[in-house]
Amino acid sequence: MSHQQDLEAGPAPAPAAAHRAAPALWGYAAVRLVGLAVLAVAAAVVGEDALHRLKGRWDSVWYVRVAEHGYGHEVRLPDGGVHSDLAFFPLLPALERGLSEALPLSAATAGLLVSWAASLAAAWGIYAVGARFAGPRAGAVLAVLWGVYPTAFVQSMAYTETLFTAFAAWSLYAVLRERWIWAGVLAVPAGLTRPSAAALIAAIGVTAVVAVVTERRLPARMAVGVLVAPLGWLAYVVFVAVRQGSATAYFDVQAAWGNSIDGGVALARFVGRNLTGPNPLAGVALCAVLVFLAWVVWLCVKQRQPLPVLVYCVAMVVVSLVGAAYFGSRPRLMMPAFPLLLPAAVALARLRDRRLVLVLAGLALASGAYGAFTLLGPGPP
Repeated sequence: MSHQQDLEAGPAPAPAAAHRAAPALWGYAAVRLVGLAVLAVAAAVVGEDALHRLKGRWDSVWYVRVAEHGYGHEVRLPDGGVHSDLAFFPLLPALERGLSEALPLSAATAGLLVSWAASLAAAWGIYAVGARFAGPRAGAVLAVLWGVYPTAFVQSMAYTETLFTAFAAWSLYAVLRERWIWAGVLAVPAGLTRPSAAALIAAIGVTAVVAVVTERRLPARMAVGVLVAPLGWLAYVVFVAVRQGSATAYFDVQAAWGNSIDGGVALARFVGRNLTGPNPLAGVALCAVLVFLAWVVWLCVKQRQPLPVLVYCVAMVVVSLVGAAYFGSRPRLMMPAFPLLLPAAVALARLRDRRLVLVLAGLALASGAYGAFTLLGPGPP
């Protein structure tokens, strides 16, 4: 381990660590500003309000409703199904409510501020993980690549992805530093933010088990971290169970939204329908994307990423694919799996500065164009 890496001594960053992370943070902010600029221009052309699109669409509306009125809202569908706001985890709406009461802001605007602040914290954490594994330059490129992910426009919305990724990245960094209690503590708010915290909890648990088997001892701090990690996720599941009077209430709520775990059956059927439908090329394209994803996961394994990082990455991919969720949302659900970008980050870090800037700028424009197309369109990400 280098002296520079050793100075980054824990999940709570010091001013010196912030200085080292500055290129990553400035780079990340720059590519996100490019995305927002592309959205603003596209919105002006079609006569839409770009800011409203960022804070008042799709899931953002549900979070704001919870922030303003608490839980209890349901939408009854024409087929008799029920969509309950209990499907949405509580930390983001709690922060929206707290910030809107402390400052003269609406809950929707507060949600944007939370998301934007969390995106910088996430980029910092992603840099820290990448720098510890592959050096500061690759860490900075990794953070910027996360900012040009195809669905990176969600990072600028009042959604939970940035908040969750911030806690997850710093929790993983704590595991890499063997700061087990910090890792568990940071996993708690992650578990109050998104159900995919199961991937982070698994990463902490698997790493601990391997360490115990290898070293034949169980340090107290490791045991505490592992036991604390799932408390946030479990707390919300128990809250929904008590509120609804059923032990399986949370899973029933998610199933009503079409988010039940089916082992990938829904995904296979979706691909099959496209392969046998009027436009089989769409099915072929989907198969190509899945093969590409499998190849990237293999590159992560081949790269010998640290065990907690690799387990988290693979678990996030699996969680995103084995549910019955709307297919179009799967890239967004996979976005917190930032280690998927590590092989590309290491490769790009070898480029000269000018060529690297050109590549990242091109990716930022492409990501911004896709984001504008999606945000100004009818369907959710």
